[in-house]
Amino acid sequence: MEQENQGPAFADFRAPLYEVKANLFKGLAHPVRIRVLELLSAAPEVSVSDLLSATGLEASHLSQHLSVLRRYRLVTSDRRGLQQFYTLADPLVAELLAVARGLLENVLHATKEDLETATVPRPSSTTRDTL
Repeated sequence: MEQENQGPAFADFRAPLYEVKANLFKGLAHPVRIRVLELLSAAPEVSVSDLLSATGLEASHLSQHLSVLRRYRLVTSDRRGLQQFYTLADPLVAELLAVARGLLENVLHATKEDLETATVPRPSSTTRDTL
């Protein structure tokens, strides 16, 4: 039986672009996968053994996440001898992570400012009397 190449898991080209984007983000939607992508962003390639050391995961757990990242075409792999190496499939993945980090920093900074400028209600005299 011939197996059909279905393309990336997120790419149903008949779907509206916003749905395709949402499906791409599903491939990113786990802290372990984000951590793996960050590690791959910091080096041209990383071996599975180095990923295991850096993440502290069991091999089967890491393998599942790498499989998802491959299915979404966010990473590529290359076997050399007994070693498997992973790289980002596209430099834009690293840029996407950097943009997400910048956005989070902006949101967290704004939240901190909101908390600092928020007025704290003073206790009423009846509240003070009961304390």
